[in-house]
Amino acid sequence: MTEPAARPLPLLRAMVDAIDHELLQLAARRMAIVSEIAAYKREHHLRIRDPQREREILEDRARRAEDMGLPRGEIEALFRVLLRASRDHQAALRTEVPLEAVPRTVAVIGGRGAMGSLIARMFGDLGHRVLVADHKTELTPGEAAEVADVTVISVPIDLTERVIRDVGPRLRPDALLMDVTSVKAEPVRAMLDSTRAAVVGTHPMFGPNVHSLQGQRVVVCRARGDDWASWVEETFTARGLAVVEATPEHHDRMMATVQVLTHFQTQVHGLTLARLGEPLAESLRFTSPAYLMELYMGGRHFAQSADLYGPIEMKNPETGRITATYLAAASEVAGILASGDRDRFRAMFSEVQRFLGPFTAEALEQTSFLIDRLVERT
Repeated sequence: MTEPAARPLPLLRAMVDAIDHELLQLAARRMAIVSEIAAYKREHHLRIRDPQREREILEDRARRAEDMGLPRGEIEALFRVLLRASRDHQAALRTEVPLEAVPRTVAVIGGRGAMGSLIARMFGDLGHRVLVADHKTELTPGEAAEVADVTVISVPIDLTERVIRDVGPRLRPDALLMDVTSVKAEPVRAMLDSTRAAVVGTHPMFGPNVHSLQGQRVVVCRARGDDWASWVEETFTARGLAVVEATPEHHDRMMATVQVLTHFQTQVHGLTLARLGEPLAESLRFTSPAYLMELYMGGRHFAQSADLYGPIEMKNPETGRITATYLAAASEVAGILASGDRDRFRAMFSEVQRFLGPFTAEALEQTSFLIDRLVERT
């Protein structure tokens, strides 16, 4: 008996294309049902995210994938993306916005910038009337603040306090003044001093180019007016953000670790690479996944503006402590390596392991997932 003739490659590819198109149709049908779910949740005052339901979905789909001979991890990753898209779609449909919610007039000062544009879209998605005032708009910041229920300051850090003092006196006492600056103590103090309106400081812990707001963190600092602060938190939550409350001082202390230390480390790493003299392309020929991830984060950092990162680090009151601690730790580790002392090296390793504790297990799991996704795309 002769083997059946193999089907031509163009035919096989056409068949794969047809199946992919069917998958897209199924995804569209799934999203249509998600729209109905969103309407039900809004009517019955239910939250968008149901963690228990998501865990059940992921476990069921992964188990079925294994039974069908499909790779469990990849199928689970696919459904995590679908779930995220579903949550984002529900948020865009205002699922967590109460049916009786009153639309507000929101002025975004600096609304032509990247973050300002994102903030303006977010409020617009939730049904509020948005006024955009920037240095090149016909509508001035002061004019917008006079008629707005909510005025959001979204300008570079170096300009924030000046703009606050310019527009603050023009707000109605029953209005709200808020900012989205990366430092909080000084801007909040400036807002409290410049207006009789309610004051809330906020800091979105993400950049303007995120693909989805779902699950992104935003810090909220209550300063004056609990009703308005609660409205801000409800508004952020309705768009899928995770709210973290803090005082301005605690926020700045935490940002010294989360932002200043991270950015400082990235800058030192980048400057070291630039001065070592080894061509970047040559190092990429030998790259490990860990080196590539580190390089991608550095490339992302340096693809942006020095005027963005400089003020974040220079205006944080804890920067001196952070950089001094980093330099001391770097010197200590360099000394251990130079001495070849294995016992000191193990002691250093153990100290950090004790600090990280059970987080190391989560780190191994999550980075393995990220490495797999990274290898798929390279």
